[in-house]
Amino acid sequence: MALCTASRFQNLTLFGASALNFNTHSYSNLTFKVPAEQNHYAKNVTGLDVCEVVITYTHPGYNDEVNTVVWLPETENWSGRFLGAGGGGWVTGAENSTLAWAASEGFAVVTTDGGHAADAPVQDWALLSPGNVNWIPLQNFASTTLDEAATLGKAVVEAYYGTKPTYSYWNGCSTGGRQGHMMAQRYPDQYDGILASASAMQWGQMLMQEGWPQAVMNDLKLYPTNCELEAVRLAAIEACDSLDGLEDGIITLPGQCDFDPSTKVGQSYYCSLTGVNTTITEAAATIAKWTWKGATTSRNESLWYGLDIGASFLADAATTCSANGTCIGSPLGFFDIWVRYFLMMDPSFDMSTVNVSVFSKLFHQSVNRYDSIIGTSDIDLTYFKEAGGKLITWHGLADSLIAPNTTVDYAQRVYERDPEAGDYYRFFEAPGVDHCGGGPGWFPGSGLQSLIQWVEKGVAPTKLEARTQNVAVERSADLCLWPKSLHFVSGDMSEASAFECR
Repeated sequence: MALCTASRFQNLTLFGASALNFNTHSYSNLTFKVPAEQNHYAKNVTGLDVCEVVITYTHPGYNDEVNTVVWLPETENWSGRFLGAGGGGWVTGAENSTLAWAASEGFAVVTTDGGHAADAPVQDWALLSPGNVNWIPLQNFASTTLDEAATLGKAVVEAYYGTKPTYSYWNGCSTGGRQGHMMAQRYPDQYDGILASASAMQWGQMLMQEGWPQAVMNDLKLYPTNCELEAVRLAAIEACDSLDGLEDGIITLPGQCDFDPSTKVGQSYYCSLTGVNTTITEAAATIAKWTWKGATTSRNESLWYGLDIGASFLADAATTCSANGTCIGSPLGFFDIWVRYFLMMDPSFDMSTVNVSVFSKLFHQSVNRYDSIIGTSDIDLTYFKEAGGKLITWHGLADSLIAPNTTVDYAQRVYERDPEAGDYYRFFEAPGVDHCGGGPGWFPGSGLQSLIQWVEKGVAPTKLEARTQNVAVERSADLCLWPKSLHFVSGDMSEASAFECR
């Protein structure tokens, strides 16, 4: 690790920015227990030696401070590949465990804090003052620093190893998925391959979708308990589980499920949240139906998609109940922050006043005001295609945060614009998988290997190998290239051979 010195990187420059500091640190024999996340399976990393390079810079006149972090495995362990690692939520960059996983796989890996530390709440930087959005850090978070991290990371790689990366990849889920789509849309020459799953793209619509059930509850003054809504979910699975030919607790074809929760009102279900039985109420059935239907105006005009049937209600439609049984809505933090800080620009705004009518107005403001900055909704991937780029995306059909149809909508429009889009853009649905992982379904933790085969060998994936996580009996399945869906045929339900795509 003798090469791991700050002086080796002092001459690096970045157009539009001024370096403030270069720091390096050699780490030896690192150990990380990496969970199954960010598009990879769990892994115990041991004996890892890396050089960490931290470049701190500012954009003159912007009064910001951005940190780009690069982890470099020892020369003999470097595959020649470069990887950009995405963040989650309002956090721009990846955790050390993700960097360790990437370095242990032979990648030189880069991430950025986007100008604000991971533990700095968005409330600290969202507004310059009440009524005034702090645009610079928002632009840094949205796109600017992602491009700069790729440029700096590649320069660090060349300075350290004496050669440029052979191939460059992006990997991320949720916000990391949005970031991957942003790179393909705005900076198409940076990455040869992009793996962008459960993407938080179409940001203005997506964040509002996460608050739609709360608006409905406020409008109807109905606040069912979390257990009541969980009972509806279980009833829906019971009703639609077998549509794919197999009863296994997973709804594979939520779009074909016409379950009406009103038919189950009064039925008792066991609630794992409390350990006692609960009864499905009319209120729970009503909120569930509106959650699945998706956002509408007060005139019942469609605005955006709802969660798929079978997904948990415990994020978007959560409630909080007092000891006397009185319940109120409990908006998801992402939605709450978006409305109070970026739409109303008033931290003291009362979220309980967001009914269907108010929601409709805020929805239009959300899209119209911010799409050009962070929307990530551009379907014209011409320049990414011309650069030779390949993009794989997948979305869990039991995602409890982001409606899977957010990705379906984008994929449909990409293919409508370019019927040959499969040459560079491929989408897979993951039945039973929650947001970025979790749930009883099949998690495609080797998707990055499929992307590498596509980029480097020209082998376009027609399926994604996937398997269940944290279950007594592991099950395998090959996720289907959209628009095909997974169907049980015959045989051992734990084996991929028991299913086919149609």
